[in-house]
Amino acid sequence: MRDESDVSLPTAETLLDWYDRHARTMPWRVPPAQRKNGVMPDPYRVWMSEVMLQQTTVAAVRDYFNKFTARWPRVTDLAAAEDADVMAAWAGLGYYARARNLLKCARAVANDHGGIFPQTYAELIKLPGIGPYTAAAVASIAFDEAATVVDGNVERVMSRIFNVQNPLPDSKSELTELAATLTPTDRPGDYAQAVMDLGATICTPRNPACGLCPWRDNCRARLFGTPAELPHKKPKKAKPKRRGIAYITRRVDGAYLLETRPESGLLGGMLGWPGSEWAETDPLPAPPIRAEWKTLNEEAKHTFTHFHLSLTVLTALVPMERQPERGEFVAEEDFDPSNLPTVMRKAFDLTSGKSRKS
Repeated sequence: MRDESDVSLPTAETLLDWYDRHARTMPWRVPPAQRKNGVMPDPYRVWMSEVMLQQTTVAAVRDYFNKFTARWPRVTDLAAAEDADVMAAWAGLGYYARARNLLKCARAVANDHGGIFPQTYAELIKLPGIGPYTAAAVASIAFDEAATVVDGNVERVMSRIFNVQNPLPDSKSELTELAATLTPTDRPGDYAQAVMDLGATICTPRNPACGLCPWRDNCRARLFGTPAELPHKKPKKAKPKRRGIAYITRRVDGAYLLETRPESGLLGGMLGWPGSEWAETDPLPAPPIRAEWKTLNEEAKHTFTHFHLSLTVLTALVPMERQPERGEFVAEEDFDPSNLPTVMRKAFDLTSGKSRKS
């Protein structure tokens, strides 16, 4: 009977050979052939992409990345940007704390490091908003430090290569240690991208294409025919449901009443409709202006990381002289629904009969 000792460990060289032929084309990436000729990526673009890619797909990030880097091509440009402009440009990408941390980090690099990113993991992780993963990714990809980069794709690859039975998230530290045993000192930046590409394109969550994998002969899960079962994960707890109210007020001249949400908490610093607190109990009315409110028949529904939200949408038309208790009116020509976070756009779309999926 075969056991795991019959399977040799994979090598970085094998994976890098595969990456040289199959590397994905990314707007923030320098292709492996160019890196071999000494062309290195802009650490600003690497950092920007890694922050955007957290909890988000490559397909969703591409347009945002291109928009951000065209508008703010250098970290010093971003550092000098208005908070509201950055938050508006981020709208729709989700996990809005990332946008706030993006600004904090850009300003720290501009103010404390002369606009030049530190080149080591040890220095990068000291920057605000940069955690172990992002520090390792920037150090490795931008500066070729042999830092171990572990995202969800890498966790999946390692769990299968080493046949790790301990479920996530308990196995995170073990998977990081195993990944470190394979991280090379030669071409560590290309290797980091290669193993992430492997997880994204071959060693996928469902129906992994094991026959195309450059590490197929080194995979212990494949030996036992169980790669699709790994990594094991603990059962998720059911998400609680919360409710709230969104007040959409339009003035007779077409202006809309909006407010900037508090810096801390969900959607911090984003523009939105004035409303109630979001709670598991029925929300308490908190109208921002005296008006005759009409309740829409459909609710705006959205799912956040930790809960499902249903917003009752109330609308009103008010005269020019009516003054709000909260928020400010934004002129019709200055109002762009695409600058609102997704849940707020869903509420707005209901006023025109549109519907957005959660």
